[in-house]
Amino acid sequence: MTARVDLNSDLGEGFGPWRMGDDEQLLQVVTTTSIACGFHAGDPVIMARTVALARRHGVAVGAHPGTLDLYGFGRRRFSGEPPDELATMVVYQVGALGALAAREGVRLRHVKLHGALSNAAAVDVDLADAVAEAICALDPLLAWLVPSGSEMGLAAQRYGLRAVHEVFADRGYDDDGNLLLRDRPGALLTDTGEVVERALRIVEAGAVVSVSGRVLPLRCDSLCVHGDTPGALATARGLRAGLEAAGVTVAAFGAS
Repeated sequence: MTARVDLNSDLGEGFGPWRMGDDEQLLQVVTTTSIACGFHAGDPVIMARTVALARRHGVAVGAHPGTLDLYGFGRRRFSGEPPDELATMVVYQVGALGALAAREGVRLRHVKLHGALSNAAAVDVDLADAVAEAICALDPLLAWLVPSGSEMGLAAQRYGLRAVHEVFADRGYDDDGNLLLRDRPGALLTDTGEVVERALRIVEAGAVVSVSGRVLPLRCDSLCVHGDTPGALATARGLRAGLEAAGVTVAAFGAS
């Protein structure tokens, strides 16, 4: 097989003395990381430390902004917040991580929304447009790592942003191409063999099979392995090994 794909993980999702996942080990496997910016997880020290680790391991860095919801890890549904206010929260978080990254000599490559904010922008045209406009104002060279097939990808086109289409190797999809809620059966895939088989189909055929068996065509520039999923490190290692054994080049998007 002749193919190329990015492998990304969302990291820096601890807070104070509390840690989520094994960031340093995952950064030796993935090619891109999206770092929490303090609203759903992370704090200035963890953000700076994660950027430094990514630089040390040659991993591309982006921002992972979410809603102001530390208690709910940014995954609780929200309502009533106008799109322009949510977009302002994105600017605030990306700006904070960008400043810490600059101190490490690292330039942010992309933005990837987290949790409930991502789920909302995936289907809400006004919110997707507001975030796209905000990213353009920050830096039009920033890529937008978006769920494949979402409204965010269309908004990126409208605003002239580079959309990097992401598919989740370790998550289940509904028949509309949206991620299953985490409390639904089949939402989280923890068997490494199953994740690798699924990823190879995604890369080879550009499609994912929904929870009901429907084949969904989804473009894949980047595969995500969640750093907070049980067994994430073993899954990431197995996934990269499986992809490379099948002849797939695993490299950060935009890398030469």
